Amino acid sequence: MTPADAVSRSTAAPASSSSSPTQARPILSARGIEAWHVESPIVPLIALAFTFEGGAAQDPEGKAGTAQMLARLLDEGAGPHDSDAFQERLAARAIELSFHAGPDAIGGSLKMLVKHADEAIALLALALSQPRFDQAAIERVRAQMLAGLRYQQNDPGVMASRRFFAEAYPGHPYGRPSSGTIESVSAITRDDLVAMHRRLMARGRVKVAAVGAIGEEALMRALDAAFGELPEGGALTAVPPTRITGLGRRIVVDLDVPQSVLRFGTDGVPWRDPDFIPAYVLNHILGGGAFTSRLFQEVREKRGLAYSVGTSLVSHRAASMTWGYTATKNERVAECLTVIADEIARLTGDGPDDDELQKAKDYLTGSYALGFDTSTKIAHQLVQIAFEGLGIDYIARRNGLIGAVTQADIRRAAARTLGDGKLLVVAAGRPTAM
Repeated sequence: MTPADAVSRSTAAPASSSSSPTQARPILSARGIEAWHVESPIVPLIALAFTFEGGAAQDPEGKAGTAQMLARLLDEGAGPHDSDAFQERLAARAIELSFHAGPDAIGGSLKMLVKHADEAIALLALALSQPRFDQAAIERVRAQMLAGLRYQQNDPGVMASRRFFAEAYPGHPYGRPSSGTIESVSAITRDDLVAMHRRLMARGRVKVAAVGAIGEEALMRALDAAFGELPEGGALTAVPPTRITGLGRRIVVDLDVPQSVLRFGTDGVPWRDPDFIPAYVLNHILGGGAFTSRLFQEVREKRGLAYSVGTSLVSHRAASMTWGYTATKNERVAECLTVIADEIARLTGDGPDDDELQKAKDYLTGSYALGFDTSTKIAHQLVQIAFEGLGIDYIARRNGLIGAVTQADIRRAAARTLGDGKLLVVAAGRPTAM
C-alpha cells in the first residue's frame, strides 16, 4: 500500500464504533507519520503506543545502559519545564506517559482523557524532541540505576540471566546487559545521551498505534504534533546476525544460596519466520503452558524439583532463541537438568500426540483475546505487530495460523529449534553437580 492509498482508505471509510483490534486501519499524517488506528468512542480515553527502531544494541562501546538511561530521562524535564514542572503537568491532567528501552527499540505509551489530549500530545512532543537532560536529573537517574545494579549483584535470577546472555552472544550487542553495569552506567555522559537521542528519535523509524475516542483527522493532526518535528533519521549501526553459542556447556555463577537458579536455552526462530507459529505451539507444549506444559508436569508435579519451570521464545532483530528457567535445590540441579533434557528429547523424537497438539492450539486461540481487554493493551499489541512487520491483518489471521499447525509443522519446528537437544545452561548458586 502506498502512502496515498493509506490516506485515501483512511479518509474514505467510515469510522468504526468498535474497538476490535482486528478493525485497525492505517492512517497517514500530512508529515508522513503512519499509525494503526482503532477508533472507539465508548469511553473518553485515548491510548497511544509508539516504538522507534534502535535500542540498547546501539549503545556506545563501554557505555551499556545508555538507551535505558535515555528512556528514563525523556520525561525528566523537557522544553521550558524542568523535571518537577513536567511531572506536575502530567499529574494535574492525569496523563500517563512512560518510556522504555529494549535491545532493538526504544518506545513508550501515552494515555489521556480526550479533554486533555492537546496538552498530553504537546508534552509528548516536548519529551521526544526537546528533552532537557539537566545534569541533576541525569545524576538522579544514574543513582537509581546504580542502586538497582548493586542490588541485583545478590539476585541469582539476574546474575544467571546476565551470564547466560553474555555466554550466548559473546562480543555481540545482545550479550551486553541492556541496563548496563556499574562501570558502564558510571561512565555515561550527557554528551552520550544527547548523541543517542539524536540517533534514535527519528520520525522515519517510528511505529505508532492509537486506540480510543479519537477520529482520523484529529489523529493525523496529533501525529504531526507529537512526531512531526523529529528528524527523518539516518542509518543506525548495523547489528550483525548471530546465533546462540556454547550449546552443551554448563556454567556456574558462584553464589552462596540454598538453591540454584537455572537459565537454559538453544536455537529459535524469529517472529517473522514462517516457522514461528509452529515453534510457538511447540513451545507451549514444552514449557510455555503455565500448568499444562510437559516441563511443569515432569519437573514440578511428578518430582517436586521446582516451584516453577517454563520456556519462551526470544525474538530479536538479529537473533532468536528458545529460552527456559527454573530453580531447584543445589543437590538436585543435575537431576532437574536430566529431566529437562529427557523431555526435550522425547518431544523432538516422538512429538506430541494429536490430542496434546489440539489442546495446545485450543488454548492458544481461546486465550488470545485476553491480551486485548484494555485500550492500552491493544495499542501495545498493534505497535509490536507493526514493528515486526507482520501486517495490519495479523490479529485477524493469527488464530487461523495456529489452528492450521500440523504434526509435520511441529516436527519441522522442533528440528530447527530444539535440534539435537544440546543446551547452554547457567546455574547461579552452588550446585553439587551439573
